[in-house]
Amino acid sequence: MTEQLNRDLLQRWDQEDELAGFREQFHLPDNLIYMNGNSLGVMPRQALARAQDVVGREWGNDLIRSWNINHWIDLPQRLGNKIARLVGADEGEVIVCDSTSVNLFKLAAAAVRMQPGRSKIISEPGNFPTDLYVLQGVEQFSDGRVQLHTVEREQLFDAIDEDTAVVVLTHVHYKSGSMFDMAALTARAHEKGALILWDLSHSTGAVPVDLNGVGADFAIGCGYKYLNGGPGAPAFLFVARRHQATLQQPLSGWFGHANPFAMRDDYEPAPGIERTLCGTTSVIGASVLEVGVDLMVAADMTKVRAKSVKMGELFIALVEQRLQGLGFTLVSSKDSAQRGSQVSLRHEQGYAIMQALIARGVIGDFRAPDILRFGFTPLYLRYVDIWDAVEVLADIMARGEWQSSEYQVRTKVT
Repeated sequence: MTEQLNRDLLQRWDQEDELAGFREQFHLPDNLIYMNGNSLGVMPRQALARAQDVVGREWGNDLIRSWNINHWIDLPQRLGNKIARLVGADEGEVIVCDSTSVNLFKLAAAAVRMQPGRSKIISEPGNFPTDLYVLQGVEQFSDGRVQLHTVEREQLFDAIDEDTAVVVLTHVHYKSGSMFDMAALTARAHEKGALILWDLSHSTGAVPVDLNGVGADFAIGCGYKYLNGGPGAPAFLFVARRHQATLQQPLSGWFGHANPFAMRDDYEPAPGIERTLCGTTSVIGASVLEVGVDLMVAADMTKVRAKSVKMGELFIALVEQRLQGLGFTLVSSKDSAQRGSQVSLRHEQGYAIMQALIARGVIGDFRAPDILRFGFTPLYLRYVDIWDAVEVLADIMARGEWQSSEYQVRTKVT
């Protein structure tokens, strides 16, 4: 940052921001700075009307006819094709269904099955917990045929070998915001004959992703962070077209059947991406998610990423100016090419400090044991919000507000 930073300058940046018009499309409570869109996105203004319509009219009045007349049956494919535009996939390669964890199990198990004779699943320690838990489950259900190996990220490249069945990594790390070189690791996996599965939960709608450009095999992602689909929104998965005809996923439910309404006893997988479906679509959740996805698709991802990078650099510069000597350590990389759309700080009193921040109307979150996370969501966060957030944080530290007993009590959700 070469300019002298002050609030007036940041107000000018906001006035010149080409994405500023998107902010009014979101419901943002007064007197609140929301820097947690990397965990739960803000509600789009049209989400409430869409929920009321799908519940009141489509379900309430049209009832079961809605599968046809309101196109419920096509929701997974239609929404998947929209998300495909955000992750560098083609139509028919992305579908919306189930949760991120369920989709990970389906694709990881399928990938292992596609690689007979190979015994390793490779990931990294400290990956998002559910990813490691699910992979441990795949290991257990394989009866020892495959084992999960977690390798420090600096050693991952060399750890991928001819015995590796599938590499499973999160593109942007949930805690540190560190971003892998997707192209290099995908190429390495393929060089050794391995498949690769990317978790895009902290990437989709935040950083440019080009799955087909790098030749990725599989991917999963959630709908409730940067896609603003609401708590528990359906997830999505990607299967490269070259794998679709041979992929055998373990949850062979009726919506993945070639002809679900033939009601046959024997299972015949659908010929394309539909074979990854299992049970009935979460119609209400998917319908609300579509509102958020439509907003994201309407934005220019190049501009979204440019603003995200500028916001991250601004936050880091202000932290270095205002919080020196107060016990904070920067966890995220200063190199924007290696950082997603968040910045994480470490402090031994991180939990209490974050609770004090939230009480003052600045919402980030805490990740054990000592990480404060701040997310940058360019469609609704302003530059001046970042200035104000750091000012509040500096004031909390100066006053010692975090030491209050009410901020020491751990809640169930941090």
